[in-house]
Amino acid sequence: MRIFRTTINGRIALACEVDGRLVALGAVPDALAGLSGSLPFDPEAALDGADLGPVADAALLAPIVPTKVVAIGLNYQDHIDESGMAAPECPLVFAKFTTSVIGPADPIVIDRAVTNRVDWEVELGVVIARPMRRVAEDVALDHVAGYTAANDVSARDVQFGDGQWVRGKSLDTFCPLGPCLVTADEFGDPQAKGLWTRVNGETMQASSTSKMVFGVAQLLAFCSNSFTLDPGDVVLTGTPWGCGEFMNPVRSLQDGDIVETEVEGIGTIVSPVRDFRID
Repeated sequence: MRIFRTTINGRIALACEVDGRLVALGAVPDALAGLSGSLPFDPEAALDGADLGPVADAALLAPIVPTKVVAIGLNYQDHIDESGMAAPECPLVFAKFTTSVIGPADPIVIDRAVTNRVDWEVELGVVIARPMRRVAEDVALDHVAGYTAANDVSARDVQFGDGQWVRGKSLDTFCPLGPCLVTADEFGDPQAKGLWTRVNGETMQASSTSKMVFGVAQLLAFCSNSFTLDPGDVVLTGTPWGCGEFMNPVRSLQDGDIVETEVEGIGTIVSPVRDFRID
């Protein structure tokens, strides 16, 4: 099942996709019942079963309102190589504040008083279905509700200048999610999906989740043995090669750019880039 959150006359509706169209849901599907708090919508926004029109025409919101965003750094060897950093011996975990989350068509807004080197990172996002604490790797995927696409937007000058990553990864609008949540049963093997980033139509990243250093099950088990993963948490699983910061010359996002981040089987986030201005 492909689950979307959309707006109808200013109210939030929950819908599933059927043949390219959105069909309103009157309740959170049973398979996702544990995520009710992270799938907020107005049940009166649209009648259950109502045709809400083509997905392509919908005003989409982030498909999930995360309880927390757990992110993984340096999880593709080609990205480790391009960054010149040492390969981690175990998953490198950091956090993105939930205030950075935006929808799949919302603008990435850059405050030039804070950062001038803003980068893209396509990632597979994993949505947790039920509490995970000290869960073994062989059953970790049983705790997954579904998957979404993410762009781990990064202020590189802040990230490396601070010496830790949270602020540079958590600026407002720096976590686009979407366009939908694909349930685990429909998504299939999370280690066999293509990933792409395009900036103004030019392909910057093209890889596969098969190239992760630590697979999804390993990441979830590792995290759950350090801290509890709750229903509605989103785990971002790392990005492959092709980040602008490590190109020669360095490429950073500019006002007016269009960034597309795509995950096979989920869809594409299309983010216009805007410099922050006080009107």
